[in-house]
Amino acid sequence: MTNFHENRLYGLFCLVGASVFRKVINASLFIAVSVSLAAARDLAVVSNKANSLAAISLPDLVKVCKAQTNRWPDGKPVTLIMRAPATPEMKLFLEKVYELPEAQVKDLIATANHGRTNHPAIMIVQSDEDLVNKVASIPGAVGVVDVYAINSSVSVVKLAGKLPLEPGYLLHGN
Repeated sequence: MTNFHENRLYGLFCLVGASVFRKVINASLFIAVSVSLAAARDLAVVSNKANSLAAISLPDLVKVCKAQTNRWPDGKPVTLIMRAPATPEMKLFLEKVYELPEAQVKDLIATANHGRTNHPAIMIVQSDEDLVNKVASIPGAVGVVDVYAINSSVSVVKLAGKLPLEPGYLLHGN
């Protein structure tokens, strides 16, 4: 009878252990999916309300992002405001717009801002809230921000004829 009791306890332990193992695996998968979805944000191009910019083509946005456009048609200086290229939120933007690795984007920003201490071509901010506030306060500024951070202080710009969250929008994160 002792052997049966010991085997029964061992079998019960294996069942409990397998159940805990499954729970750990399921929780790990959930966390991994959640992290990847959090990094895959829907981004939007926003503009200072005083700008006449309502829409921009992808090639024109690339020129702005690479500091190849200095002034808007109305004469205001162009300033791009963005999060740091190393942040997970910017991965989609680097892939779709810059088409460059992070290190090259950092070099491009440094080159674009060289000698422009009073009015940088590209400004890096720490948060989406900072980005929206900077775009709202600088005439000629545009920025790339999470769609859920947009408020009434900035204007949303159509990118390639589409607004954020429309099917086919270029900066859709999922």
